[in-house]
This record gives sequence, C-alpha cells and structure tokens, in this order.
Amino acid sequence: MFRTFQNGDEIGIVELWNAVLLHDPINQKRFRTQVLLDANFDPEGLIVVVDGDRIIGAMLAITRKLPMMGADLEPDNGWITFFLVHPDVGRQGVGCGLMERTFDYIRKQGAKKVFFSSYAPNYFLPGIDESAYPAGFNFLQKVGFKRAYSPVAMHRALTDYVYPESVKAVKKERELEGYVFETVQDGDLPAVIRFANTDFNPDWGRAIREGLLQGLDPSQVLIAKKEGKIVGFAMYGGYEGIRERFGPFGVDDSEQGKGLGKVLLHEALHSMKQRTIQGAWFLWTSEKSSAGHLYLKNGFKTYRTFHVMVKELTD
Repeated sequence: MFRTFQNGDEIGIVELWNAVLLHDPINQKRFRTQVLLDANFDPEGLIVVVDGDRIIGAMLAITRKLPMMGADLEPDNGWITFFLVHPDVGRQGVGCGLMERTFDYIRKQGAKKVFFSSYAPNYFLPGIDESAYPAGFNFLQKVGFKRAYSPVAMHRALTDYVYPESVKAVKKERELEGYVFETVQDGDLPAVIRFANTDFNPDWGRAIREGLLQGLDPSQVLIAKKEGKIVGFAMYGGYEGIRERFGPFGVDDSEQGKGLGKVLLHEALHSMKQRTIQGAWFLWTSEKSSAGHLYLKNGFKTYRTFHVMVKELTD
C-alpha cells in the first residue's frame, strides 16, 4: 500500500535505508535533522510503501517553502533526495509507483522539473553514485532522468601533512602586497557571509552562519582580505559538526591566479592538523574546475563520483 508519511515511519525508513544504501548508512538523529526538521519538509512529499507493518519503499520529494536567500523559492524546481526499495520486492513496480506519486506531488506544487539529488541545504549525496548503486542509476534513467553533470568527492590524509614551504613563500609575498590571512573575527561575519552568498552560493553563507550558531569555533573559518575587503575564505567542521569535513571554500574571481586559494587551503589544513584531525574530505566539486585542479595538486584524491540527474515534467 502506498501512502504518505505518518508518525513512527521514521524508524522503518531508517531501517530500510540501512538495508538498501549500504555505502551510506544513517541513524535516527541524522534523519531527524536533515529530513523532519528541514524547513521545506512536507509529510505529503514523503511517500512510503507498506507491507503489513513493514516499510518496503520510500521516496522523498522537496519543493521550497523557505527561500535560500531573498524571496526566490525556485518555483520551477523540485528535488528527490532519496529513494529506497527493499531488495525483496525489486522489479515489482514499487519504485515506479513511488516515482509516479512523487512526480504528481511535485507537479501539484507547480514545479516543472525535478532533480536528483542536488538539494540544498539538506542533501545526503550530490547525486547518484553509479558505481555504488548501479540499479538506482539505471532506474533513474528508465523513468526519464538525464545526467546534468558529475561532481566528485575528494579526500586527503593529514597523518603525514606538513605545511609546504613553497606555500609559506607565496603567503609571505602576498602579505608584502597588502593581503591579510587570518581567522574570522565577529566584525567580519556580515561581509564574509555576504561574499559567500553573492559570489558563490546562498548555501555557503548559510553553512557559515549555521555552523557558528551551532557552536563552530570561529577559528575554523579562515579569510583573506585586501584593504579590508574579503577576497576569499575557507572553512571546515561546519557541516553537521563533522570535524573532518572541509568547505565551503572560495576566492574572488578577480583575485584568481595569485595563489590565494592555495594559501587558504593550506591554512585550513594546517589548522585541522593542529586539532589532531587525521583527514579532510568533501562531497562536491568538479575535477575540471580550478578548485578541482587545486585540490588534486595538493594531495586530494577523488574517491567517489556522482551524477546529478534531472527530468523535465510534463502535464
């Protein structure tokens, strides 16, 4: 039987999740934080399939009720952040039934296309990991999704990390030119959040704000300034309080080519090492972007590839 979320379903959904998404298990706290407490969560958008008292399928659809910034609710867009079908009932129409009902829900909200699964702020993964979940990737293609782009996740061990002397030299050169590298101060916060929001992504400004509100040490936010203006920043430990998680991180486009990103990256890695953190990782970049090249040149390695998928909805 197909129905929408009811009180108590969270237990069965997490159990099903951990039986299906073997590479990405979660617990009740994470489900509560990223699903039930999401400002955009609507119980009508969480479709479940029950067999007796057991949940054998689930799919979550999101449309915005709260804008990321300003008044933009992205009315044309909907997102599916996860879908689960128990292996015992595979190829019995459960997945297609979930998807049909999810599409109906998203259409009723007025959206014209749906993404898997690049929803900010509470995505679990950037997209489908074809290597880990080939059946899931094939299913998305079967129901009409097409690949939009393929971000990668990267990791760097810090057990043997030493701040490179060459980067220290770049830092010194930039300081002689008037650049300042430091940890964020309270008075810098409005400017760095605005910089993250407007130059990059509203989710980045949100990550800084919410990380600090949830107890992130301000010394875990590193900034670069020129004549008092924020021209770059790097942060770690802000997403879900995970110490090893690096990012967000960015440098003003007009300041590219001066090594500022390299300095900020190593300032952050050095700070992480000072805290005895043994590795740095993040979920989302492009290997072909300037940031991706920077990571690869500085010891990071790709460990997962995802596909952001999109489908145009028709009446």
